[in-house]
Amino acid sequence: MAETMRAVVLDAPGPPEALRIRDLPIPVPAPGQVLIRVKAFGINRSELHTRLGLAEGVVFPRVLGIEAAGIVEACPGGEFEPGQQVATLMGGMGRTFDGGYAEYTCVPAGQVIPFRSELPWATLGAIPEMLQTSYGSLTVGLDAQPGQSILIRGGTSSIGMCTTVLAKQRGMTVLATTRNPDKTEALHSIGVDHVLLDKGEVAPAARAIIDGGVDVALELVGTPTLPDTLRATRFHGVVCFTGMLSNQWTVENFYPIGYLPRGVRLAGYGGEAGDLPAAVLQDFLDAVAAGTVIVPISEVFTMDRIQQAHRIMESGSATGKLVVTT
Repeated sequence: MAETMRAVVLDAPGPPEALRIRDLPIPVPAPGQVLIRVKAFGINRSELHTRLGLAEGVVFPRVLGIEAAGIVEACPGGEFEPGQQVATLMGGMGRTFDGGYAEYTCVPAGQVIPFRSELPWATLGAIPEMLQTSYGSLTVGLDAQPGQSILIRGGTSSIGMCTTVLAKQRGMTVLATTRNPDKTEALHSIGVDHVLLDKGEVAPAARAIIDGGVDVALELVGTPTLPDTLRATRFHGVVCFTGMLSNQWTVENFYPIGYLPRGVRLAGYGGEAGDLPAAVLQDFLDAVAAGTVIVPISEVFTMDRIQQAHRIMESGSATGKLVVTT
């Protein structure tokens, strides 16, 4: 094995051009850690927040990346066998320690998920954080039940599209929003039943489709649209605040009685690797391989194009997941 690796390094917050590829020493795993040879990694809004200086607790320089998919290179504690296909995500990756934007990453064994698949690495790299967030939002945040209706605010994001896929597996009626009418067909193609053009208010349209309001709603845009999403939800329905595509995630002078519609419940979700059981990941991969589930990938990049990938993410023009292969 070589002694150095290529990695994307951020020395300090800045524009996409602040992301630089450098040669770094390959990490040496200690007992309880796993060295993974990264084959692909997804691009996430969390990394945009870090690059813009909005994340807390980050020490620079830092290799970004809150997820990766690859192969176990070394595992001194014996938790995983070398050569095993694995995914890793969250747990401080790319913030408190170097993450997945590299040819190798070294992570705690507890945040490594094994799988077996012959899918392309670009597809495998798109899935871990996207699936974990969508699955956790549906199960932990919303406790969504088969046959219910769901509004996905921010439907063309990777999380929004993945949640649509999982919701349709549960037989749910899916309403999803987009600000771009040109993306309507992309949403219908993954199973969205009703596409709502989001000009700032979608609650009246949602209530016209689902009498009394949707059973559950997933908020991925952030606090600017949250009040309207709450108004689209039925009495005793649940809204889960998961995403912040708007980069706005706090509500100033929050007064719950005045802010929350009567009887509507507000939850939040921000999970870790433990919220994605290995069996759930494997079942999803098997469904993708069988052709019964679609992975919403917008574009695949090489590491040399990391700056362009971040520009596209920041512009909001992607429809689905952005992925980088090593």
